[in-house]
Amino acid sequence: MSRLWIYILLVSITFNLSLSQDVSGTPKEAELNDNITIFTRILDGLLDGYDNRLRPGLGEKVTEIKTNIFVTSFGPVSDTEMEYTIDVFFRQSWKDERLCFKGPMEMLPLNNLLASNIWTPDTFFLNGKKSIAHNMTTPNKLLRLKDDGTLLYTMRLTISAECPMQLEDFPMDAHACPLKFGSYAYPVSEVVYTWTQGAAKSVVVAEEGSRLNQYHLIGQTAGTEDIYTSRGQYTVMMAHFYLKRKIGYFVIQTYMPCFMTVILSQVSFWLNRESVPARTVFGVTTVLTMTTLSISARNSLPKVAYATAMDWFIAVCYAFVFSALIEFAAVNYFTNAQIERARKKPSKCPPVPQTTPVKLKDAEEVLQQAPDTNGSLRKRLNYISHLEQSGQQRAQSTTNISGLGRGRPLRPTAAGANGSSSTLSRSSPKSESLLSVASSSTQLVKGTPQAAASTPDVMVGTPCKQDVSASSLQHLLGPKLERLQMMGNKLEPKQTPCSQPTTAGMGGTSKIDKYARILFPVSFGAFNMVYWVVYLSKDTMVANDG
Repeated sequence: MSRLWIYILLVSITFNLSLSQDVSGTPKEAELNDNITIFTRILDGLLDGYDNRLRPGLGEKVTEIKTNIFVTSFGPVSDTEMEYTIDVFFRQSWKDERLCFKGPMEMLPLNNLLASNIWTPDTFFLNGKKSIAHNMTTPNKLLRLKDDGTLLYTMRLTISAECPMQLEDFPMDAHACPLKFGSYAYPVSEVVYTWTQGAAKSVVVAEEGSRLNQYHLIGQTAGTEDIYTSRGQYTVMMAHFYLKRKIGYFVIQTYMPCFMTVILSQVSFWLNRESVPARTVFGVTTVLTMTTLSISARNSLPKVAYATAMDWFIAVCYAFVFSALIEFAAVNYFTNAQIERARKKPSKCPPVPQTTPVKLKDAEEVLQQAPDTNGSLRKRLNYISHLEQSGQQRAQSTTNISGLGRGRPLRPTAAGANGSSSTLSRSSPKSESLLSVASSSTQLVKGTPQAAASTPDVMVGTPCKQDVSASSLQHLLGPKLERLQMMGNKLEPKQTPCSQPTTAGMGGTSKIDKYARILFPVSFGAFNMVYWVVYLSKDTMVANDG
């Protein structure tokens, strides 16, 4: 009977063991279920009676918060707002002895919802303008708990922080943009902040996230400082990001147009000073262009009260362009003044010898060379002399009335056989007599009254008598009178024209233009050399802080 009971007991134990294996599955699964049960009991026990309103070590010791930052993306940087945007993983670690536990694992990965049930530091960003905690698709938070009560709390944040900029060296400037954070309510007597891996390695920037359009991120540093307020002393953690501006955009957008505008304004020095419209267009157009460039260059900057390096460059370029316009105004003014002085200068004419009226002895010489057979030639020559004297008297009276000749009689010289127009000339007495007789006789021979060539009313009422004797005079005195007239033309002195004021030498290039062609380019080149050497070799904020 006893053997039967022993057999039944062994069968029941074996059956129970088989049932337990079917329910729990594999040994690993059973162990896992046991761990979950254990951790659930641990957490329930840890939070039982836990007060998240009290900091760890209250009344006993100072709570130490260890931090570090991993920058995933840096930028953009706004010059007008003087701020920058940064995307970081912000990590904080502290020890809360109330959360110590004993279990099969050294670290518990906790859900982010548990963060609301425990004490967390009241960290805030002192120079932050705007901060965003990412919540897509779930809140980007991580919480880890070690068995000794050490907590690791990580958040993903996008922070817009202030970046004070000194733009005197713009666009060759460099800036150190700070990121400041610390405890909002706890002074150093309760909470202190330290860097997890030291100041040199606690701030890391991802290489692919540091590429900016207008800046080079050339480095970062970390440090701490203490600030004092009416509520006590506070620890502030500081991270500086050093930025160096890229100058390429501004060279293309501002410096090169200014440089070319100045060169264009100096092209007017190579134009003649008579080209007033062309030089005016050059001057006015370049001045307006420089005005537009100066306004557009200021749009990308905050309205600061001091002048930047670009402002100085634009101002000097504007001065060169405006000086070119003033130079043209000076050239035009002095040219007009020179012309006015030349016009007011009196004319220089050589003295004119007095003319003498025709004498009868000149006619006697003609009679001696031509024998008078019947006395008719003498009568006609006497008649001609009488007509010439009356014409000269009338011409003298006309000259006195009109004020010409200044008291000196002008001899009207009629055209000869060639039909040329009559002119007024002054000659010697001898040649005047020969020409008068010859021309008078020739006019009678050809039937053309001499007085018509000089004064219109000398021979009024006499053409008929002259026509009667034309044929006989043609026969007697024609060839000799022509020779006498040719001799008189040779004896007559050549008239020198009066030197009137002229502006023929006023054109061409002005002396001011010649000097400006050298002075302006040399001055502008020297300015550029000094400008770029000074600003490119100037110590920046980065070099001083480094």
